[in-house]
Amino acid sequence: MATSTYLSSPNVTVNAVSLQDQCNGLTFTRTIEALESTAFGSGSRVYTAGLENSTLSLDLYLSFSASETYATLKNLVGTQTTVSWSASATSPGTATNPTMTLTGAYLEALPYELALGALGAISVTFTGGVYSVLEV
Repeated sequence: MATSTYLSSPNVTVNAVSLQDQCNGLTFTRTIEALESTAFGSGSRVYTAGLENSTLSLDLYLSFSASETYATLKNLVGTQTTVSWSASATSPGTATNPTMTLTGAYLEALPYELALGALGAISVTFTGGVYSVLEV
């Protein structure tokens, strides 16, 4: 049985800034809302595709350095941006390492908390946007 293991260097880009060195987790859920289209006489419910409403959640280390996590995300709250990711930074956009992108994804919040002696980490979620895959 074929499997995939992600142990080294997945690629993550937010607003054209690479956060590969700050990201330690990624969850993408592609959602196309179900619209009921059941008509009289149907023996069961029938659904059709509605609008896409996908989400991308990133687990990031909180770095306040220039061009890192906080500097990249702070001005994106309440706006739309482009986020992309692939399993490896080596040869992205190929059939064996497709690059996935959400264009026009909305960042609603930038939650973070700091604790003495703890490594700062945040989770952010980008919602919506147009999903595309590059597989050359």
